[in-house]
Amino acid sequence: MTTNPRRHPLTLKDLAHHLGISRTTASNAFNRPDQLSGELRERILETARELGYPGPNPMARKLRTGRAGSIGLLFSEPLPFAFADPTAIALLQGVAQVCERYQSGLLLIPVVDAAQGAKLVAEAAVDGFLIYCLPEVSPVVPQALERGLPVVAVDQRGIEDISSVGIDEGLAARQAAEHLLALGHRRIAVLSLDLRNDLHAGRLTPERRQQAEYHTTLARLESYETTLQAAGVDTAGLVVLECPNNSEEHARRLSRELLAGPDRPTAILAMSDRLALGALQAAGDLGIPVPQALSVVGFDDIPLATQIRPALTTIHQPLVEKGVIAAELLLEPPARPRHRLLPTELVVRDSTGPAPADIPDL
Repeated sequence: MTTNPRRHPLTLKDLAHHLGISRTTASNAFNRPDQLSGELRERILETARELGYPGPNPMARKLRTGRAGSIGLLFSEPLPFAFADPTAIALLQGVAQVCERYQSGLLLIPVVDAAQGAKLVAEAAVDGFLIYCLPEVSPVVPQALERGLPVVAVDQRGIEDISSVGIDEGLAARQAAEHLLALGHRRIAVLSLDLRNDLHAGRLTPERRQQAEYHTTLARLESYETTLQAAGVDTAGLVVLECPNNSEEHARRLSRELLAGPDRPTAILAMSDRLALGALQAAGDLGIPVPQALSVVGFDDIPLATQIRPALTTIHQPLVEKGVIAAELLLEPPARPRHRLLPTELVVRDSTGPAPADIPDL
């Protein structure tokens, strides 16, 4: 018994031969339709459908053009984080706007595990990388640089000779702390983002601080402390609570423990609006009125900051614009690296008020 030999896949050359046209003309019907009359293009596409030709092979096209047609965004959180965290969503909106303009795709590459992340980076079919707030010691960073593709850092320091975009973290944190000091607050606590990529939730210890991996977190914390010290506040006993993955739930739990304990603060500096929201929820759980007995300042100015009650006093940063600029720097690389520092602004709403003269027991 004999079997029929497997038919080879139809190629663009086969299609052109069947129509009696050049391969270039056939290719233009798929890739450059403006080069053909509407009638000719429709005849080519109709014949392709009849013969079962699906169109040019995407991988072959990439080999010919030298472009993958997409960019990669590296970040250190689990993949669902990109679709749940408001700051990440806003950044992605800005990146996506530029990708749409340049007809480029966007590949999200989580690098929670360094070894797996390095493998993903090495194999990613992209035209360049956006490095978004990775630990400074991450081996993924040199892996991305070794690819020889354009790279842009977002909220990331310590990488030389590449373009970057971010904010003055120290200035923004100082604006938040000075606002509370001007209202008379001296008993202030901090809800912190991660200092290390290990999901620790709880009080920051000196040992963890010495091992800090995230520049953004450390820069904000140091600025809080410097500003308080300049106003005569003793920061030796400053309570700093780490909330991993920008987790509202961790912030709520840790804030409840803090506010229910002795010598509770009159104000909280939160390094994100989500952490601030957790603090507001904890205050509500304990019946602590805001801002009469507790003031809370956030960071980012996400849309929810104006929708909650009380509306959140926070630091506004241009998250969508940050994504736009980062993607533009990647898809239109300048001749020399450019470093864009975007402005921040304190937005005063209803979650902050004068420090209470005394703090009643719960």
